[in-house]
Amino acid sequence: MNYYAIQVKSRSEEKFIKLFKSLHPDITLPIHFPQRRLDIRKKGQIKTTVSAVFPGYLFIEASEAEITHFQWDFRRTKGFFRFLKSNLEITPLADSDLELVLHFIRNSGQLAGYSRVYFNENSRIVVVEGPLSGLEGRIIKVDKRKCRAKIKLDLYNDSFSIDLAFEVIGSLEPVK
Repeated sequence: MNYYAIQVKSRSEEKFIKLFKSLHPDITLPIHFPQRRLDIRKKGQIKTTVSAVFPGYLFIEASEAEITHFQWDFRRTKGFFRFLKSNLEITPLADSDLELVLHFIRNSGQLAGYSRVYFNENSRIVVVEGPLSGLEGRIIKVDKRKCRAKIKLDLYNDSFSIDLAFEVIGSLEPVK
């Protein structure tokens, strides 16, 4: 099975999925929308928010024949922008793009929660479990106070960064 990326209106991903499923109840292709959970502190209050890992992108699990057959159903749905690579060249995810998307779909389900981490003697982050595991090389900034790690994601030669939350378990003791 292949995974195809479609670009839809940002912050309207769930609305697009609901609209598509209501217009086409006979099409049962899995549509994935990876999300992340973050705690945001504002005026002393902590509020848990859920937002997209890949803002404006949805991932469809389908064969090449299925995506060719149903492409116009997706394209006619309000909020649709384009297939990736382009509408003329619908290309399945491959290589590092596929690995990255599957990391969030398979390891975190549809919602990436908190990772459990340690900090070693050099104050470097060591991920024990969670959505950050396997992405240590992509971490570009760690904010210990806010318990967030900023990671750089690349999808179809486009780079962007997102914050993922972590929970500090403790510190590793220096190895003697």
